[in-house]
Amino acid sequence: MSPDITDKSANQYGNSSRPEFRYTALQTITVYSQNIVAVRSVMSRLSELGKEGIVFTGGNYGSQPEYLFTRLNDVKPEMIEEATRKAREVAEKFATDSESKLGKIKRASQGQFSISTRDRNNPHIKKVRVVSTVEYYLSD
Repeated sequence: MSPDITDKSANQYGNSSRPEFRYTALQTITVYSQNIVAVRSVMSRLSELGKEGIVFTGGNYGSQPEYLFTRLNDVKPEMIEEATRKAREVAEKFATDSESKLGKIKRASQGQFSISTRDRNNPHIKKVRVVSTVEYYLSD
């Protein structure tokens, strides 16, 4: 995409003062990479171009970096295993508290996986969560 060039002298709307810089350019650059460390390093060094008179803005909603988690299938088996193990621990506690014995799994569903940013200051760090439902047989 070509840059969007604005001539500030042509857009003064009746203001008689001359702008310090006549032209401004807006360019959006999209980078796709699996090397998040390298991309974040380059982003942190963009301010060095300010010393050369090139100004970057990052406050626009549309220009915020977006990080996609693409390895769900890599972590899914381990997450389901952990969810099943934790469900059994909770079920054992219920069985103990009710003076029952925990039986086999009656029904289980994988549930839904959700992927979200850890917090708004670290969008490159993701939280991956699965909610599983496991029902067990209890016997006296």
